[in-house]
Amino acid sequence: LSVAWRAALRGHDVVLSDPEPGRAASWVAGGMLAPVTEAWPGEEELLELGVAAVQGWPTFAAELEAAAGRPAGLRTDGTIVAATGAGDRAELDSLAGFLARLGRDVERLSGRELRRLEPALGPDVRGGLSVPGDLAVDNRVLLAALRAAAERAGVRVVERAVRAVLDDGARITGVRTDSGDVEAETVLVAAGAHSAALHPALHGLVRPVKGEILRIAHRAGAFPPPRRTVRALVDGRPVYAVPRDDGGLVIGATQAELGFDTEVTVGGVRDLLRDAERILPGIAEYALAE
Repeated sequence: LSVAWRAALRGHDVVLSDPEPGRAASWVAGGMLAPVTEAWPGEEELLELGVAAVQGWPTFAAELEAAAGRPAGLRTDGTIVAATGAGDRAELDSLAGFLARLGRDVERLSGRELRRLEPALGPDVRGGLSVPGDLAVDNRVLLAALRAAAERAGVRVVERAVRAVLDDGARITGVRTDSGDVEAETVLVAAGAHSAALHPALHGLVRPVKGEILRIAHRAGAFPPPRRTVRALVDGRPVYAVPRDDGGLVIGATQAELGFDTEVTVGGVRDLLRDAERILPGIAEYALAE
C-alpha cells in the first residue's frame, strides 16, 4: 500500500492485487517501530537503517494524514524495557552498554523510576531502560489511511490472489492471478512470507515464523494502560505490550517455526498472559478482545 500510493503520486498506473488487502500479518501486528530496543551486536548496519526509518516516520505520517484525510496512527510516547530477575537485568545492562558505545539515547532506570514513568508497572519490575526514540504505530489505523491515500491517488485495488510473477527470461512481463494473467512492466512483490513462492529468484529467501498475539481492552474500573510501549524480559522470555488510542493493548508474541499455521493455541494465550501480567498486573481486569 505504501509503495502503491507513492508510485501513483509519481504518475504510474498502479494495480494492487491482494485477496485480502491490509489483512494477514499486517492486520495483527504489534506496530512497534523499535530498532534500538531490538538492536543486537553484529547488526549495527541494520540498526542504522532502522533508526533512519524511524526518524522519517513523523514526516511520513503527516503526509499520509494529509493525503488520506484521516489519522495515520503514529504514537510518539516512546518505549520502556523492563526486567524482572537478576539475569534479565544483566541482559538489559549489556544491551544498554552496547547502545551507549554506539551513541544511542538509552537511559538506565530502577524499578521505582520506571514506575514513576508508567504507574501500570508492577512490583516484579526491578529495573530497565527508557528509549524515547523507539515509537509505535496503530497498524489498523495505518492500513486504513494507506488504502484511502492510495485509492485517492488512483491506485486500483483488486481483491485477487497473485500466484506467480511472469517473465520471459529477459524481463518481467506481469503476474498470474486467480482470474488470469495481467501484464505489467514492473512488479513489486510484497507478499510477506508468501513472497518466496511467487518467483524462483525469491525461493528460500524468506520463510514463515508463527507468532501468536492478543488484543485486550480496558474496562471501566481497571487500572489505566501504559502510555508507552512496554517491552520486557520475564525470566528470560520476551514479551511486549503496545498501547492503542482506544485504551486497548496488543500483547505479544510467541514465536515458533511452524510454517503457515495460523491457529492460536491455548498454551500461547496462557504464556503471553502469564508474562504480561507479571509486568502489568492490572491487565487481569481487562477484557480479552481478540
